[in-house]
Amino acid sequence: MSKTNDNKQFLLDQRYLAMARIWAQNSYCTRRQVGALLVKDKMIISDGYNGTPSGFENECEDCNNMTKPYVLHAEANAITKVARSNNSSDGSTLYITASPCIECSKLIIQAGIKRVVFAEKYHNTEGLDLLERAGIEVVHIENELIKVEDGLILGNHQ
Repeated sequence: MSKTNDNKQFLLDQRYLAMARIWAQNSYCTRRQVGALLVKDKMIISDGYNGTPSGFENECEDCNNMTKPYVLHAEANAITKVARSNNSSDGSTLYITASPCIECSKLIIQAGIKRVVFAEKYHNTEGLDLLERAGIEVVHIENELIKVEDGLILGNHQ
């Protein structure tokens, strides 16, 4: 890939991550809001944010402020949503505001996602290690570098 194409891809990556951060604001979780976009051929084919399954109360934490065990991660929501559509995630890119856990990484591999771009690196890197072992391209773009038009910088607001 040429330098110009690398720069265009980096700008696209920044913009999609900024959009994922905005999408994360739909989450009712108070401890951490995470957003994900699934993009194929420069089209958003699915989206997700962390939260409870459809039909459940919109409360992610219990009375001790611990995440309830049935809360879905943003990337799991995006992957299962595309599975219910006419789209295919095969060969797509997942943009996510936080690096995936090992369980979500297994879903990413099985969904045929070829590239994962994330902003915040979670302290446990087992998920990232598994993705790299599977040959999936993993790109880390620091939160402070996520940029949108007119020079507005979106930093870490979690």
